[in-house]
Amino acid sequence: MGKGMVISKTLAVIIGIITISCVCGVVLMLIAYQVQIGKNAPVRPPTPEPTTPIPTLPPGTLRLPESLIPESYKVVLQPYFYTELPENVTEQPRLDFKGTSTVRLKCVEDTWFIYLHVQGLNVTDVKVKDMNHTNKIEVNDYEIYSDESNFLKIEVDSKLKNGSHYEVFTAFEGILHEDLSGLYMSRYTEKDEDEDKERFLVTSQMQPTDARQVFPCFDEPALKAVFNITIIHREGSTAISNSPFVESNNEKIDGEKWTVTTFHPTPVMSTYLLAFTVANFAWKTQNERVKIWTYARPEAIKEGHADYASEIAGKILNFYEKTFELRYPLEKLDQIAVPDFAAGAMENWGLISYQESGLLFDKNTSSNFDKEWVATLIAHEFAHQWFGNLVTMRWWNELWLNEGFATYMSYMGLEAAGWDLKDFIVLKEIQVAFQVDSLNSSHPLSLPENEIQTYSDIIDLFDDITYSKGAAVLRMLSKYIGEETFMNGIKAYLRKFQYMSPVSTDLWECLDKEKAKDVAAFMSTWIEQVGYPVITIDTRTGEVYQEQFLLNQTEGHSIPWHIHIMHINSDNKENEYIMTQKGPVKHANFKVPEDVWLLANINCYGFYRVNYDEGNWKKLRMQLESDHYEIPVINRGQLIDDAFNLARAGRLNVTIGLSLTKYMKNETEYIPWESALRNLDYFILMFDRSEVYGPIKKYLRDQVEPLYESFQKYNGSIPDSHTEQYCQVTAISVGCSNGLPECQTMALNLFRDWRGINGTNEIHPNLRRDIYCSAIAAGNEEDWEFAWEEFQRATVAGEKDKLRYALSCTKEIWLLNRYLQYTLDPTKIRKMDVVSTINYIAKNVAGQPLAWNFVRGKWFYLTQEYGAGVISFSSLIDSVTKRFSTDFELQQLQQLQREQEENGQELASRTLEQVIERTEANIKWVNENKQIVMDWFTAEMNH
Repeated sequence: MGKGMVISKTLAVIIGIITISCVCGVVLMLIAYQVQIGKNAPVRPPTPEPTTPIPTLPPGTLRLPESLIPESYKVVLQPYFYTELPENVTEQPRLDFKGTSTVRLKCVEDTWFIYLHVQGLNVTDVKVKDMNHTNKIEVNDYEIYSDESNFLKIEVDSKLKNGSHYEVFTAFEGILHEDLSGLYMSRYTEKDEDEDKERFLVTSQMQPTDARQVFPCFDEPALKAVFNITIIHREGSTAISNSPFVESNNEKIDGEKWTVTTFHPTPVMSTYLLAFTVANFAWKTQNERVKIWTYARPEAIKEGHADYASEIAGKILNFYEKTFELRYPLEKLDQIAVPDFAAGAMENWGLISYQESGLLFDKNTSSNFDKEWVATLIAHEFAHQWFGNLVTMRWWNELWLNEGFATYMSYMGLEAAGWDLKDFIVLKEIQVAFQVDSLNSSHPLSLPENEIQTYSDIIDLFDDITYSKGAAVLRMLSKYIGEETFMNGIKAYLRKFQYMSPVSTDLWECLDKEKAKDVAAFMSTWIEQVGYPVITIDTRTGEVYQEQFLLNQTEGHSIPWHIHIMHINSDNKENEYIMTQKGPVKHANFKVPEDVWLLANINCYGFYRVNYDEGNWKKLRMQLESDHYEIPVINRGQLIDDAFNLARAGRLNVTIGLSLTKYMKNETEYIPWESALRNLDYFILMFDRSEVYGPIKKYLRDQVEPLYESFQKYNGSIPDSHTEQYCQVTAISVGCSNGLPECQTMALNLFRDWRGINGTNEIHPNLRRDIYCSAIAAGNEEDWEFAWEEFQRATVAGEKDKLRYALSCTKEIWLLNRYLQYTLDPTKIRKMDVVSTINYIAKNVAGQPLAWNFVRGKWFYLTQEYGAGVISFSSLIDSVTKRFSTDFELQQLQQLQREQEENGQELASRTLEQVIERTEANIKWVNENKQIVMDWFTAEMNH
């Protein structure tokens, strides 16, 4: 039994007395309370004054709140690295940077919080100052969000007032990665007493949203400001930025020698246009009104590789100033060739960055096509100095206002540099955009602002729709309203919105003032809705109707486009018609006699395809075969492109498209040849793993032989005409890849001669890419190893690119697998070249499955190690899946899409949707057309 508890009698009596006393006391207190209540009634306590609650959550979207507007920044950056390693030091002692930023703000709406963007930085100090009262505002707290917003939220102890100005100071630290985004390090080798020495530089790439990786800022395009930049760098190195430098002074900081370089204030501009480089580069200058400096590795400058870029830069800049009637506003314009750069080029205001192959031209090893590429990039980036820099789109949803304009205007800029390539816009932009925009998963040129939020949303817009379709619809508009009217409206637009961030409707208003035509109504159908139309003309009845063109045919949307139809017939009658309804409608000029053909969309000015009744297709084919010169050269190419794509969409018998290529034996112009080969390349991609491929190769070999023979007279030299040079390369490429014996023998002999006794490369630079490829495809391991050694030895980017492509042409599986592994080693294949190298391998029928398995197997590694700032995952997914045309391949793509969704990855999500849709269309087309195609090619070879 457990223990109990007992008390004495005396203690019990005492407890009882105490209890009775407590009860009596409570009764007396209740009586007294009631007496007091009767005398003084209770009063309700006062209601507390309402206060505005301090919000604690970030804004509802990933966009910055509109309460604060930046006006100017003072940014100081100090990168810790050496351009040349000191003696007895084998690696950089440290690779980081630190800095401070002071941004002056205007408050336009009361707020308790300041939101900026920061990513990957350690913010060590934050201060806020009221500029109206010059007093310090206490910072209660600051926090960096780890989600996609990249917000730095600063909470202050007193409300920021509408109309007042403030300064926000931040101190920060960051790492100098080699990821080609933000502020990053690049490296190259330089001969020093016959020994290769490694050299280093720090440079930047801010577009689209990587300025936040360099300093805390308002990293949205419309939030423009003036930037005052100071760079502290190691003594003996040179710093450049957007503006000219004010002064450079040597100072001792923490016991070390540094140079402090201060730059003039920039114009009012967006954060993504900022640029900095610290290097030991040499330069070449052109003393125009605007001083143009071209920077590159000292060896490249010494060898004259920057001479061509320097020579044409002033011509293109002067042309744009005269054309736009608006001067370039800075005192200088720098161009710099960066050894490691993700994009082809970047239009930073006053300091344009290029890949080396985009700026440097070596007359001994570079082809005329390399030269054209240099001119093209300069023309594009210089056009951006007005379209994008001076006048910037308000948000990324209308990126086409930057890139579409720069692409279209670059064809005019090229003419100023002596290149007549304006017709090439059909091949390089229009036909390219047609392919992407014929998918359900395409997107409009101009999307609603709220649909573009994340980094992935933004980066996906840097595509063929934005660049190429943007240029195509501007070309169409210029033709519709007249080139002079168009340019007058553009000049008015630039004058009115300089240093501002307009939207597309502002552009239409400027153009409307120049012309009675309703530009806004016309253009809204082309930029606000996805896709493009196909018009179908029945020349027997004169009926015409329009509907959306889709490769994987669904109903499409029902909104009609405003279509400017220019057409001719074989009687040389030219007419035009504006179609604004879906139809069918009858139009007298579309009805022609039985012996007359009709041709619509002259010179492909309109962004649409044309289908005809079968009788008109036959008459056009017969015209091509009897006298193809009666049809304009652009339309000869476009007829072929339309016919093949209409067949892919199930709107036309595939044999009609194939029959249009029969006249090619007599064709000597590049545009029709390129159009035909691009479309026949689709047949190769679909069938080069099947029995259909043999007859296709024989047909192509037969068609190209006359063209190849026409160029044999040059005996390794090249024709004068640039378009003929393209044709010469086409003849060699098609001839060798389709087994033309004399072509393959020529290529292997020239390559082996180079590899042979004297080691002198006698192959003309224009022809090297295709001759290298053909020789390695037909050659052995020793040929591949020789090309790899030459690739490692080459110092000119253009020559390295030719060899890098050619190495992918081998048929040896083990060599292709080894080459794929090389892409994971930056000492063998630069990071910026990873995607194009894998894409080259995927183009090879032997390499395609290897490349796909490699990408699948290394997907996590690639996304983590490289990220979207280094490589284009969209391009990678698009290229390695071009041959996909089976149910199994479709299932693999769908599995990758599920894995992406499960892992919360959005990289290349739009492209993944597009390639799934493309694969579905391919499966359907192959199932329906394989036997028809086989029969047609077999019959042609048996004639």
